[in-house]
Amino acid sequence: MTRTPTIALLGGGFSGDPDTLLDDFVLETAGRPRPKVCFLPTASGDAPGYIEGFHAAFAGRGWCEPSHLELFRRTVTDLRSFVLAQDIVYVGGGNTANLLAVWRVHGLDAILREAYAAGVLLCGISAGACCWFETAFSDSFGPPVPLADGLGLLPGSLCPHYDGEPERRPGYLAAVNDRALPAGWAVDDGATGVFTDGRLTDVVTRRPGATLHRVSVGRDGSVEEVAQTARQLGA
Repeated sequence: MTRTPTIALLGGGFSGDPDTLLDDFVLETAGRPRPKVCFLPTASGDAPGYIEGFHAAFAGRGWCEPSHLELFRRTVTDLRSFVLAQDIVYVGGGNTANLLAVWRVHGLDAILREAYAAGVLLCGISAGACCWFETAFSDSFGPPVPLADGLGLLPGSLCPHYDGEPERRPGYLAAVNDRALPAGWAVDDGATGVFTDGRLTDVVTRRPGATLHRVSVGRDGSVEEVAQTARQLGA
């Protein structure tokens, strides 16, 4: 069955939320009765505790098949076959710049492009959301700054933790206003945006007020911020 290229930007999930709403939504979005979901913990340096947390959260569901892919302690020889066999690739948070560098050394960046075109659902939180864009407002080097090194599966820029970290919103607005970053999207903690064939097709939230924001430069040359309408999960 042909599947449409889809990316979900997560503002939460198993690693921090008190509920399973966003992760359940991702599993449902895959459109499979028992989706295969692979966790990529590269941005955390393949932290064992992060991997254990993923399996603890997903194995207990009973209606998905969780796995993970380590690159720092790599055991999978045929990355392409392994990744293309998944229904969902779920990328964890951490250091975006390190994640991209390690992926490129192992050739995983090209494999993920192929997986995206084949309809494997790509998703992730923080660094795992930033990586799909051309650029991001990233804290890879300390305080958040523009990072122009993404995979470019989605155009423009992304800012995660938009309402969760005090420096994110003013810094991102200033970066877009100063043309240090192109127009893009900002995701609140608790929200998820789904892009199908590069277009925003759905926004959901696990808590009132959290959403996805479009940030761009208006006709008058000043930065504009537009909150998207979000569906409340679990309502």
